[in-house]
Amino acid sequence: MFVLSVMKVLVYFNKNNLMMYADRSVQVFYIDKITFFMEECKRMGLKVLGPDINESNYGFTVNENGEIRFGFSGMKGVGENAVEAIVQERKHAGKFTNIFDVVKRVSTKAVSKKTLESLVYSGSFDCFADMHRAQYFFQAPGDVLNLEKIVKFGSVFQNQAAGSANTLFGDLQMPEIAAPKLANCPPWQLIEKLDFEKEVTGMYMSGHPLDNFKFEMTHYNIHRIANFMEVKNALADVKPPLNNFRLAGLVTDGQHRLTKTGKNYGVLYVEDFSGKADFFLFGEDYQKYSTYLDKGTIVMIEGSFKTRYNSEQYEFKVSKLHLLDSVKFTQTKEVKIEIPAAAVDEDFVEFMSNNIKINPGKTRVRFHIKDEIDNLKISLHTLDKSITMNDDFTSFLNNRTDLNVSVATN
Repeated sequence: MFVLSVMKVLVYFNKNNLMMYADRSVQVFYIDKITFFMEECKRMGLKVLGPDINESNYGFTVNENGEIRFGFSGMKGVGENAVEAIVQERKHAGKFTNIFDVVKRVSTKAVSKKTLESLVYSGSFDCFADMHRAQYFFQAPGDVLNLEKIVKFGSVFQNQAAGSANTLFGDLQMPEIAAPKLANCPPWQLIEKLDFEKEVTGMYMSGHPLDNFKFEMTHYNIHRIANFMEVKNALADVKPPLNNFRLAGLVTDGQHRLTKTGKNYGVLYVEDFSGKADFFLFGEDYQKYSTYLDKGTIVMIEGSFKTRYNSEQYEFKVSKLHLLDSVKFTQTKEVKIEIPAAAVDEDFVEFMSNNIKINPGKTRVRFHIKDEIDNLKISLHTLDKSITMNDDFTSFLNNRTDLNVSVATN
């Protein structure tokens, strides 16, 4: 079953990968589909890894560990000649050991500086532990860009090798060209890495900006955008099943526009793990939330479907916008924690006692302790000591799989 699942995913990925780049007009559609299948793979426990200079081929493949590896042909800025040169050289002489080994062995005519940039952005060189992505684009004061040094080194090495082979003394051993020293710098923050990955591959490979909001996405009655879009697209035939929706995601674009009468309004483009949607802000809503239109903002949207004026057609009306990183602090009324009696150990008691003590606030905490053997249940809750939600608290709850957590919001 596992092998069958992997093969089905590969067939879909590679089929649509080829179609996507054969017809640019459908590129966005197939990127969305591939993103959906990558999320399905996560749900099924199948790992989908980003591109790798030592494992990736033309399309999606399975590596030695049974993990799905992203292909080079699905990357912006990496042409067929570059893919051919990389894959054939790897087959001929084995895996690359570092970035200097790459530029020594792969033709600079096939793999240009622009191609190297795309490979760095995508994480294709992350297998070289001695370099991180930001380092390739770092330029020390008074020096040249590190990537420029790398490209020049490869060009000089290949020219020397070609010149030596074409002389009467081709059998003579030429002196080894020393690799340049590369200045170090701090690595990129995750969001910066993800932005570059999406620019090159069309999707996030190392993670997702919402990964840091697992607690909020799980416990605050937030709906997947894919489910919201199913409801929205069915409104011509059926009434919306829910009065209110909560959605959360990354703002991928925000547009400030003018109506025909000269009034300002905004369009908010948001995506989560499952899909993307757009939302309109008019009048006071636009004035109140216009700063949320900045690209890269992570928001929670509350609203409902309402009938338009003098019409039976439904439209989604935004009622509130929140920064998602503020939601657990401002919207949490109560946290209920169900825990088996056997799991109430010293670590649990000590953490809860200390965290509630150093983070006093207005959020109540209830404990429901269950003894499955004797079929007993004890309920405890804070009276004079409530909590301010904090990252340590939510991280602890996320990591304890033996807890059943529910959240009541304001």
